[in-house]
Amino acid sequence: MLSDNVKLGDEHAPHRSLFNALGFTKDEMRKPMVGIVSSYNEIVPGHMNIDKIVEAVKLGVAEAGGMPVVFPAIAVCDGIAMGHIGMKYSLVTRDLIADSTECMARAHQFDALVMVPNCDKNVPGLLMAAARVNVPTVFVSGGPMLAGHVHGKKTSLSSMFEAVGAKKAGTIDEEELRYYDENTCPTCGSCSGMYTANSMNCLTEAIGMGLRGNGTIPAVYSARLRLAKMAGYAVMEMLRNNIRPRDIMTREAFMNALTVDMALGCSTNTMLHLPAIAHEAGIELNMEIANEVSGRTPNLCHLAPAGHTYMEDLNEAGGVYAVMNELSKKDLLNLKCMTVTGKTVGENIADVKNRDPEVIRPIDDPYMKEGGIAVLKGNIAPDTGIVKRSAVAPEMMVHEGPARVFDCEEDAIRAIYDGKINAGDVVVIRYEGPKGGPGMREMLNPTSAIAGMGLGASVALITDGRFSGASRGASIGHVSPEAAVGGPIALIEEGDIIKIDIPANRLDVDVSDEVLAERKAKWQPRPSKVTDGYLSRYEKMVTSGNRGAILEI
Repeated sequence: MLSDNVKLGDEHAPHRSLFNALGFTKDEMRKPMVGIVSSYNEIVPGHMNIDKIVEAVKLGVAEAGGMPVVFPAIAVCDGIAMGHIGMKYSLVTRDLIADSTECMARAHQFDALVMVPNCDKNVPGLLMAAARVNVPTVFVSGGPMLAGHVHGKKTSLSSMFEAVGAKKAGTIDEEELRYYDENTCPTCGSCSGMYTANSMNCLTEAIGMGLRGNGTIPAVYSARLRLAKMAGYAVMEMLRNNIRPRDIMTREAFMNALTVDMALGCSTNTMLHLPAIAHEAGIELNMEIANEVSGRTPNLCHLAPAGHTYMEDLNEAGGVYAVMNELSKKDLLNLKCMTVTGKTVGENIADVKNRDPEVIRPIDDPYMKEGGIAVLKGNIAPDTGIVKRSAVAPEMMVHEGPARVFDCEEDAIRAIYDGKINAGDVVVIRYEGPKGGPGMREMLNPTSAIAGMGLGASVALITDGRFSGASRGASIGHVSPEAAVGGPIALIEEGDIIKIDIPANRLDVDVSDEVLAERKAKWQPRPSKVTDGYLSRYEKMVTSGNRGAILEI
């Protein structure tokens, strides 16, 4: 066991004295040492219940013969960080989480790990760490929030942000806005739609690193505590059988995850996180393959914000395994991939039933014949632009309109709320990419403002930043190369005609190559927005969005 390096032999007597100081008994020190990475804190609604999840995991590990030891991971609430400087610190925490967990795991020689994340960056950050450390590891999340209820209808955080736009437009009053904010987020848990946190927790099941229900069992259900105990049992069984993350996170497993992503209609942020996780597993996952996967994968789910169903509905319908079972009927998954259960994907999903064909459409009756995400290319996005196709209004799948150009999110928000954006416009927000932000802020505020102002079916938005999973509409992000490195999005001028053709996977500005070359010759890099602290280091090391915004020295 790895932990023998800090527990056995005379030379490790000083180490044992420190375990004695922690209160561990001799019997405990003879057992495998299992690190439980707790993302608990009191600022993120998706994490406020994780202390209870961790206690259940500890019990499961101990009952199965291990010595559970808890250490922390940080977490940022994207909803609270949205729309101000705080959002610059969201994506960057993914790498802090991965780095700090790697440090803790290797410094203390844990034999196995149970990761207890929940929200947007914790799940991918801890998956990255799991691939690096490569000791037996199981994931069990804090679980999704139950949907809110406003005037008898289910609702979620995206509705709350859109209500602000409706208030600005004068379609609701102050009292109605207060009613929304008191009833939209009723419980602990990750926000209740198919946003980034729930997308990544679902994909943890698809990739084989989480037990059944990890992505969908609501945070407040006691079944979540039972799942946590089972995770403790499972990691000990993995340790006995020497099943490690890199045995599970293979190229075939990532292709399964991409396929499930398309069927579920996940957040576009998965197109940042999957390549970054794969990179840590020694696999280069080019997002250009996403269109190939999307082309053969029907979209089976329209969860909020794309539709009117929520994570609790997906759970009741059979969860991620039921979606995977539908996909297997068309041979769209590799069923031989190993998982944390010690069984293959095929064994895990056999006989799992789809209990609600309105929530999970049968494979022969999908919402769309193609998957939920598309990668666009063109003279604006020579590398990539990403759109959640399943959340775009049909009339916006092909769109042409004048560019309304803004060099930061705040300026765009001001123009939207001041009524300066008109039907048909294409809002361009640039210098918000991984380097330009720095930190690649999410643009939930402007997309929600557009929807709330009644322009969701007539105005598009493109950015080198990214979008929350709660965004809907013709919202095209991750435009690469980004403006900060001189990408073509930096060359767009006010009034240029933007052409969007999502079925053809195209994103272009109607300007000749010669004119773009002239503008490029005049373009000058902008001074950095930060000069100290973590963001300054991040800006120097981060790569482009199409590469997953990974860090390189």
